[in-house]
Amino acid sequence: MTPLQVVLERAHRLGFLGPGPVDPHVDHARAFARVVPAPPAQAADLGSGGGVPALVLAEIWPDSRWWLIESRERRAAFLAEAVVALGAEERITVLHRRAEDVGNDPERRGRCDLVTARSFGAPPVTAECAAGLLRVGGRLVVSEPPVATTNRWPRGPLAQLGLEPEATSEGPPRLQVLRLVTACPPAFPRESGRAKRRPLWS
Repeated sequence: MTPLQVVLERAHRLGFLGPGPVDPHVDHARAFARVVPAPPAQAADLGSGGGVPALVLAEIWPDSRWWLIESRERRAAFLAEAVVALGAEERITVLHRRAEDVGNDPERRGRCDLVTARSFGAPPVTAECAAGLLRVGGRLVVSEPPVATTNRWPRGPLAQLGLEPEATSEGPPRLQVLRLVTACPPAFPRESGRAKRRPLWS
């Protein structure tokens, strides 16, 4: 087993990866790389949990730097241990914080070429939390339900965040790509939990 496989098997035993064997989770993560036109210099992963897709993508793109954002203590502790086990402390940082707070941190706001989200939240929550992290031209890639539904990413509300839909990869897995076309306004993301309580769309 490679070090990454060992880490992900542990994540699976802890219940951080979801049901099923590890290999399909890895394949799902690799699909994110196929919809990104170039390796990111700086990336962030929302709700990193068991490390998928972020740790897989960090291995695919060895020159990229990553912020793994995880608000739950046990999962953040696991991720910190995983980064050490992979010898990746110099380029992967685990942030045990809420995504909204990271997006409003002046040292991290507007710095990312890529934000990924696999099982983070509903579309309006994911978009709002990601927008503050992205630089103009950066992309948000979100794992989508296997069956297509309409109007999950409406252009009008997304424009309030500076985002627009760019492409949908039917997969499997299905992935939605959005691009930040104008800088995210200072009002977003709103304080912790507000995006979920009062989403920009439903």
